[in-house]
Amino acid sequence: MLVYRITLSVYANALKASGRAARWNPNKTEMIYTTSNRSLACLENVVHRGQLGLSQIFSIMTIEIDDQIEKGKIGLNDLPKDWKEFDQMPFTQTLGGQWIKTNKTAVLEVPSSIIEEEVNYLINPNHVDFKWIELIKTDSFVFDQRIKL
Repeated sequence: MLVYRITLSVYANALKASGRAARWNPNKTEMIYTTSNRSLACLENVVHRGQLGLSQIFSIMTIEIDDQIEKGKIGLNDLPKDWKEFDQMPFTQTLGGQWIKTNKTAVLEVPSSIIEEEVNYLINPNHVDFKWIELIKTDSFVFDQRIKL
């Protein structure tokens, strides 16, 4: 399975996690966020950056997750209706943090908070199966100037 990640080019040559808190991980918990398609990767960046931030130098990473790797899943039915709200981030961070701590799978499928019917794939870089996840290629990525005019 191919997944995608858009990041600043300086960070795009290796599969690494910053450990900074985000929707599914508390601070100091390493997790790599990827998406099911390129357009969702674009949207996931756009919602977190202003026009100035989008003008930096980005790359899109194409990552292959071996089909033999077991994947966990958090579906919409596992979440409260307001899970996307900012005040629910401690809840989703707890779910993601528990997934990392149990170390059961290297990959966790979660719904996108932008388009619920789309999915993101979280990767645990410290799982034994991480060795079967490979950065296939990195290409430059430029956000269309019409975004966030």
